[in-house]
Amino acid sequence: MAEITLTFPDGAKKSFEEGVKPIEVAASIAKSLAKKSVSAKVNGAYVGMNDAITASGDFELITKSDEEGLKLLNHSASHLLAQAMRRLPKFANVHFGVGPAIENGFYYDTDNGAGNQVSVEDFAEIEAMMKKIVKEDLPILSHEISREEALETFKDDPYKVELINDLPADEKISVAVQGEHVELDRGGLVPSTGWIKHFKLVSVAGSYWRGNSDNNVMQRVYGTAWWTAEDLEADLTRRAEMKERDHRNIGRDLDLFFTSQKVGSGLPVWLPNGATIRRQVERYIVDKELANDYLHVYTPVLSNLNMYKTSGHWDHYREDMFPPMDMGDGEFLELRPMNCPSHISVYQHKPRSYRDLPLRIAELGMMHRYEKSGALTGLSRVREMTLNDGHTFVAPDQLEEEFKSILKMTMGVYKDFDITDYRFRLSYRDPENTAKYFDDDEMWEKSQAQLKRAMDDMGLDYFEAPGEAAFYGPKLDIQTKTALGGEETLSTIQLDFLLPERFDLTYVGEDGQDNHRPVMLHRGIVGTMERFTAYLIEIYKGAFPTWLAPLQVQIIPVNAEAHGPYAKKIQKELAEAGLRANVDTRSAKMGYLIRDAQTKKTPYTLVLGDQEADNGTVTVRRYGEQETTSMAAADFKQMVLDDVARYSRPDEEA
Repeated sequence: MAEITLTFPDGAKKSFEEGVKPIEVAASIAKSLAKKSVSAKVNGAYVGMNDAITASGDFELITKSDEEGLKLLNHSASHLLAQAMRRLPKFANVHFGVGPAIENGFYYDTDNGAGNQVSVEDFAEIEAMMKKIVKEDLPILSHEISREEALETFKDDPYKVELINDLPADEKISVAVQGEHVELDRGGLVPSTGWIKHFKLVSVAGSYWRGNSDNNVMQRVYGTAWWTAEDLEADLTRRAEMKERDHRNIGRDLDLFFTSQKVGSGLPVWLPNGATIRRQVERYIVDKELANDYLHVYTPVLSNLNMYKTSGHWDHYREDMFPPMDMGDGEFLELRPMNCPSHISVYQHKPRSYRDLPLRIAELGMMHRYEKSGALTGLSRVREMTLNDGHTFVAPDQLEEEFKSILKMTMGVYKDFDITDYRFRLSYRDPENTAKYFDDDEMWEKSQAQLKRAMDDMGLDYFEAPGEAAFYGPKLDIQTKTALGGEETLSTIQLDFLLPERFDLTYVGEDGQDNHRPVMLHRGIVGTMERFTAYLIEIYKGAFPTWLAPLQVQIIPVNAEAHGPYAKKIQKELAEAGLRANVDTRSAKMGYLIRDAQTKKTPYTLVLGDQEADNGTVTVRRYGEQETTSMAAADFKQMVLDDVARYSRPDEEA
């Protein structure tokens, strides 16, 4: 028998007989290693623990403790799902698309043809069959087959046939086999079905085959798999919390917004409650910017296409832009995807002097992005959005101080919104990616060094991320933790030496010459109104602080006829003070009305009866509390005004 030589990650080499299995290699090192090894790689390609190794090369074991190991478990669980469905008479003729592991588990795209599509109600039956197959502990083996064999094996599954036919003629085709079930698969699976003990099917959704809206709609079944029952339970708890915080669910329950195919995909409609939250955010940020010497403008949502050709957006961003509109006279108009060219036009409107700098221009600018249907999500991924946008034009020697000023203002905004879980990312270019980034080594090195120096001067921790810069310059991204456990860019400050060159921006310097070139800083503090509101909904779980709440005070008269006039008097006084209050005159039981106010997460509920009307008092119940407090109506009004004035932070943090 011929020998092969395997090279381990530490550089050690060891010889084995050709055909040795990874499980045997692991056992030769330690029996405990064999028990926890999920799969192996030879020269970077997966080899199952029970498959033969036929060539020498670099050898690596993947264990349960590796992050990749959990990914392979979930990949294997998708195969287990498919095998279980095929065993059930209801789904005996089901067709399968693809079934990968994903960040939070796995999914498989299914199509039951003319039969019933899979639904949540089927999960218990499918899971029971999956558990039966786990007990059978079927070995999972992989091997290569010819194209002809593959087409014959999957002849009754049109989606698999399509995938096979799309493979290059010379590409090897591999399959994974567990019992009677065969999968088209490149490897990366656990040794047997007995390893997949802790799993749960969690949801089902429609999905276009291969993400193309011209193709069939398939049922995408989602699941999750873990090594221990405790980890599975923790994940299910997290998922339940995610569902409770999902801004789409809360938006529906609290009447904040809706989306509709009749209106257009990715075009949310803001209902009065949601519009109130948005309006408060807009007023807040505009006032904050005006206090920091920004000049607010309004610019068109349509612009001449040539502006985006000059800026470079047409070259670098075309796939995310809507098609130009031919006006018939040689002019093409474009729904703007970015506001920077519009603000550049404001700068160019008249000659500028060094005395004008820094020139700070801001706008709540509406933009449009050509997002694919499958990517649209509530308010967080839309086709029309309004960005809290700002651009500062500075002399080169003002750049770092202006950057620090913007960052300080941003951190102040975060304090007011009680955003504390964030970190700083310095986003640089990838020098190897010449197609994505403007080719000017000197510009990039200079601007990246300035960005880094400013952060160091402020004593702030950060991490660096090559390949995350904008095409025209490096940037600081503020990465926030979402309530659902992810991370997203909430704010950004970008340095830009390129667009001033492309648009030939100049100013008159102290020397009287008009050939001085400004530098631009692009910044968005709270991002788009849509995504920021989605973020706030999930962070607050719909229980908005008083200053942001759509309704701040719900007033409930004990008897609408007897106590209604006093309730309306209190409501008028609160409204005149700028507070949002409502009188609930519905003829329902008091307990129901109070619970309803709590369900709608209204910060304050007032109950007014004879005693309150006679004494000029109110009985107050705060959201989330059982106790009530009686106080003078004037004192209550001042308490709420103070609450709003300090952005609902505790007194000691005001």
